[in-house]
Amino acid sequence: MAAAAFTLVHADAYLLVLDKPAGLLSVPGRGESKQDCLVARVQAEFPDALAVHRLDMATSGLMLMARGKAMQSALGRLFEARRIDKAYEAVLEGRLLADAGFVDLPLICDWPNRPRQMVSFAHGKPSLTEFRCLARAADGARSRVRLVPHTGRSHQLRVHMQAIGHPILGDEFYATPDGRAAAPRLLLHACRLAFVHPGTGACLELQSPAPF
Repeated sequence: MAAAAFTLVHADAYLLVLDKPAGLLSVPGRGESKQDCLVARVQAEFPDALAVHRLDMATSGLMLMARGKAMQSALGRLFEARRIDKAYEAVLEGRLLADAGFVDLPLICDWPNRPRQMVSFAHGKPSLTEFRCLARAADGARSRVRLVPHTGRSHQLRVHMQAIGHPILGDEFYATPDGRAAAPRLLLHACRLAFVHPGTGACLELQSPAPF
């Protein structure tokens, strides 16, 4: 595919940072209809590009890819050691009263309803999300927040916001009917990545403003 099929934020001999649009898979799914994805588009121009992590299809924002297997392993170790700082911006249903705080609730796959996830104190894996309110609508209908995941569970930010009574607008799985109708897409965007570059030793920080 043409280079215009993706947005390149950073490129060097070791890694790439892309800005994934909402509605595009990060990696290929099952079936012929799910082969179009960010990785496939990028590999058309950078054949050595390999996925290191992924964003939900409905989520937009910064996604890191390695160039070659050695760098994929190096970046994978950084993720495992939680040495890559990530931040997201989201718009929530309702008026969030707290200015900042943490959501510490264990999560597990809701198997009968997968890919949905759910809180489970009996069987869930430890999951921690930090939040900070950026703005509140005057009518109390929505709140804009910055979210920092301290763990990397599937749908973590989405389930944690629902669990505190403020689902992310446009979320097909976790928002209320009004919340789903209030936005044309999931209002969740990966806005920041920061880490020590394994290839150069430099501190790399990338930003992407939320498109909503």
